[in-house]
This record gives sequence, C-alpha cells and structure tokens, in this order.
Amino acid sequence: MVMILVTTMVVIVAAVEVGERLDEGAQATTAADSAALAGAAQGRDAAAAMASANGGMLVSYVEAFGDDDSVMLVTVQVRVGRAVRSARAERTVEWLQPS
Repeated sequence: MVMILVTTMVVIVAAVEVGERLDEGAQATTAADSAALAGAAQGRDAAAAMASANGGMLVSYVEAFGDDDSVMLVTVQVRVGRAVRSARAERTVEWLQPS
C-alpha cells in the first residue's frame, strides 16, 4: 500500500514538473517572438519592454544590417523561468528619392 502511494506521488510530482517546463517554454517562445517584432519596429527598449510584458527578461539583442542597409535583422534571446528561447524579425526599409 505504501509503495503504491509513493509511486503515485512520484508520478504526480514528475507530471507537475514537466507541465511547468512546457509552460515556461511556451511563454518564452511568445515573449521572444513579440520582443523580436517590437525590436525590429522600435529598437532595443521596445524589445525589452515587450519581453517583460510577456513575463520574460531580454537576455540578448542583436541588430544586423544587410549589404545595402535596406534590411535590418533583429535577433533576441528571452528567458522565462528556466526556459530560454530565441527569435528573429526582419524590417525592410524602402528608400525613396526626395521629390
């Protein structure tokens, strides 16, 4: 009887732990995606604010420009609990001649 109780408790604790990790991973993915999009649109401060608004912390932020400076690629890393996720977003700028 005691073994059944102990085994049941171990299974429950393991299921809760797996559930928490999956939830943190999903939250980190959402926070990273939104931070990358905000960063591409408005810069690092917007990326950090969006990561925080989604329960995360901005770990890294990198902006890279293409050969002709018309494409900016933003790569972020966001941490939520124990989960760390990366995301990228791209902003294309169309340069127009002054009229």
